[in-house]
Amino acid sequence: MADIIYLMNDLLWGSILVYLLVGGGIYFTIRLGFIQFRHFGHMFSVLKNSRKADSAGISSFQALCTSLAARVGTGNMAGVAVALTVGGPGAIFWMWLIAMLGMATSFAESSLAQLYKTKDSDGNYRGGPAYYMEKGLGMRWMGVLFSVFLIIAFGLVFNAVQANSIVGAVINAFEIQAHPMSVGEFSFDRNALIGGVIIVAISSFVIFGGIRKIARTAELVVPVMALAYLGLALFVMFSNLDKVPDVISLIFKSAFGLQEAAAGGVGYAIAQAMINGIKRGLFSNEAGMGSAPNAAASATPYPPHPASQGYVQMLGVFTDTIVICSATVAIILVSGEYVPHGEFTGIELTQRALSAEVGQWGSIFIAVAIFFFAFTSIIANYSYAETNLIFLRHSHKAGLNIFRVIVLGMVLFGAVATLPVVWAMADVSMGLMAIVNMVAILLLSGIVVKLAKDYNQQLKAGVVPTFDARNYPELHSQLEEGIWDDYEELKAQVERNK
Repeated sequence: MADIIYLMNDLLWGSILVYLLVGGGIYFTIRLGFIQFRHFGHMFSVLKNSRKADSAGISSFQALCTSLAARVGTGNMAGVAVALTVGGPGAIFWMWLIAMLGMATSFAESSLAQLYKTKDSDGNYRGGPAYYMEKGLGMRWMGVLFSVFLIIAFGLVFNAVQANSIVGAVINAFEIQAHPMSVGEFSFDRNALIGGVIIVAISSFVIFGGIRKIARTAELVVPVMALAYLGLALFVMFSNLDKVPDVISLIFKSAFGLQEAAAGGVGYAIAQAMINGIKRGLFSNEAGMGSAPNAAASATPYPPHPASQGYVQMLGVFTDTIVICSATVAIILVSGEYVPHGEFTGIELTQRALSAEVGQWGSIFIAVAIFFFAFTSIIANYSYAETNLIFLRHSHKAGLNIFRVIVLGMVLFGAVATLPVVWAMADVSMGLMAIVNMVAILLLSGIVVKLAKDYNQQLKAGVVPTFDARNYPELHSQLEEGIWDDYEELKAQVERNK
């Protein structure tokens, strides 16, 4: 079984997804007129009124924090270190590139999620790729397939990975001695079990509170931890300003094989940098994967137009990879702890690098940061899985509670298990999600272009962009009744926000 998983992983990430994600990113960048560059400043402008919401939705800021909660986790600290160790510094260039291209892809998927959102039995907005596959493409089977992949990836596998990273970081930071235990043939560390129980207890408190409690928790925790981490990274950089030009030069030279030119093997070096950079970039920022649209659809957008959530989630991709991942890169490369294909990798390399710069407490800080980042990832991942479980028409309270228990069981399992195969499962399930989602948004790209054009025409005219479904008669049968059909109410919302 493990061999099959590794084979699928190599097939997906060795060829199919590299072309699909890069190609899709280039396609949307061109079709949308390089929107991520032309309207870079507008991403921040949309956040001015982002804390307001109606009774059915969470605020745009909460949606951004929820998507960042899922994005910002082990990928930003452990994943970046793995990419550096396996793919070399050049992997970081390709991580940046896939993020910049992915911003356009994220605009597309998040705008579609807003357009085709629905309301659940409790009156809350729900939506995402499964919903636009069913409503926009008329392919419920495709939405079911996507939902199954997402539930496996985000509800189960990724949460095990996040819990494993939390426990590993804490044990390493505090140099806790192992206390082996066994139940039958299954062996584990007692301290890891204790850590897992604590994570489960805290996570259950939030998860059982539903989507609004998850959004409120993300809104409180994510900005604080992100700013603290960035502040420390800036301190490390300013303390080593003389090394920064060499680090930047190393990244670009390695990306194009210039470092390896003298020794030969340039093609292999570039290929490894590309594959690892793109894989870890997607794992971190999730652009094109179809995860963040589940959060985007839950928002009450302002301006009241589907494209406004596209701008919000573009900012999420930028913040995750260009800002937070780069902070980890800076810490590792200026510290002198990085050794190509060295003994230390993952979260341990990040901890050692920060400790080399600020002392032993740096390792403890990383443990605390990974705890909060990974914890918020667990609760946000669950919210995505819940939305897709509801799409599969399993919205009964008892069924949701059973699913919550299963998710928490995977968290506990991840805390005590060794996870090389689980990491590979995460990559496979993520890859399958991305393929299904990318096919869907490419098929719906014409609608994305119309939404962007409508939004930007209104913006140029000096008015607050407001979606008028009457201008899209071809969509009337596809849109949920009561969501976008009251144009006068949407205009009244604009007046109330002035």
